[in-house]
Amino acid sequence: MSNQQNNQILKNTNAQILDEFNASIMFDKELYSQDIKGSIAHSQMLCERGVLTKEEQESIENGLLQVKKEIESGEFTFSLEYEDIHMAVENRLTQIIGEPGKRLHTARSRNDQVATDFRLYVQEKTLSIKEQLKTLVETFVDVASKHTETLIPGMTHLQHAQPLNFGYHLLAYANMFKRDLQRFESSYERNNYSPLGSAALAGTPHNIDRQSTSDKLGFTAPTAHAMDTVSDRDFALEILFNIATSMMHVSRISEELVTWSSYEFQFVRMSDEYATTSSIMPQKKNPDVPELLRGKTGRVYGNLISLLTVMKGLPLAYNKDTQEDKEGVFDSVKTIEISLKILNEVIKTMIVNVDKMQNACKIGHLSATDLADFLVQKQNMPFRTAYYITKDVVEKANSLNKDISELTIDEIRESNEEIKNIDEEIIMYLDLRNSMNARTSLGGTSTEQTLKQIEDFKEWLK
Repeated sequence: MSNQQNNQILKNTNAQILDEFNASIMFDKELYSQDIKGSIAHSQMLCERGVLTKEEQESIENGLLQVKKEIESGEFTFSLEYEDIHMAVENRLTQIIGEPGKRLHTARSRNDQVATDFRLYVQEKTLSIKEQLKTLVETFVDVASKHTETLIPGMTHLQHAQPLNFGYHLLAYANMFKRDLQRFESSYERNNYSPLGSAALAGTPHNIDRQSTSDKLGFTAPTAHAMDTVSDRDFALEILFNIATSMMHVSRISEELVTWSSYEFQFVRMSDEYATTSSIMPQKKNPDVPELLRGKTGRVYGNLISLLTVMKGLPLAYNKDTQEDKEGVFDSVKTIEISLKILNEVIKTMIVNVDKMQNACKIGHLSATDLADFLVQKQNMPFRTAYYITKDVVEKANSLNKDISELTIDEIRESNEEIKNIDEEIIMYLDLRNSMNARTSLGGTSTEQTLKQIEDFKEWLK
């Protein structure tokens, strides 16, 4: 083989590698629907402004709808030759309708086109994720409403602290996911502005109507500054942050599910659909699904950090670096969509072991704080004095291998000289269920307060 042939092979190979490196078509084809939607709106606006004739616009719109049909039926061939989804669609449109297809790109750039497509995608996914979060909150509230009197040990530092009801515990997650929903809602409103018409970076001399395309695409208004618009990816960062925060909450409940389903706890049992047997230990079921949900959180964190890193050093205006904005967003969106769906089913189908939860409340002297509160409120003691007396009572209970809630009045009186004549009323205060129900302050764990919180959630969910 001659040197000339070798050089040609090397040149062709390098060209192919560069095409693969430079092209985005194999992932940004995800935006085909948004690209076609944006192009139809753009063509309608150009017709309204007299840039296109009615016949040209109708030909373009019908051609674009045919391209969409071909993509959705699998007939369309995505090729590196056309680099991105915008050129692929425009090329196929021109093949179908001829000369009018070449007029579509008047008064726009791929810079504002991709910004529009991507923003439309993010806005659509923001709304769909918001609805999934609403469904998840509804599920937590529904399950919580069945367990407003089921005792569970509340913990701090993973140590038994005070008795709660399980419904109250679940409502903590309902509140987390409610905040997530509100975060997506806020992002939607803040980012619902149309980039179309910004062109490359400085607007266009063509007589366009940006409000018209904005209205057609469902945006609130056009963006205010063309150069900022084409280089802005804050909307993509916001959905990545919102997803990362939501997945952090998914991970937290997943961690609890893993813990609660262990032999040491046995508070809940997950449906067989969401737990699998060991490959060598048939007696054991592993909480694979919650573990995987927990693990996928790290994945979406990575996507957020990746785009923050891409954006941190970019000068104005558009730079090719921002081609790296989409894959992470697509991945995070798919991850949270399936994660929320699965978590919702896990919560709906889990079996709650009420007896195990309530028996666990007898470990750790959960009503000890109630003794201190009683001494402060009923005996007019300084809290610090009450605190040390309570420690003595706990030590007495430990010496008898009892929980503080199981002590007799005589055993309580024997524990410290200062309470040798304490009223028998204290027995009621140390009762675990009474302890839980004593927390009647706003946001507290009492059954009364939990039911009120559930009603508030139901009102909010309407």
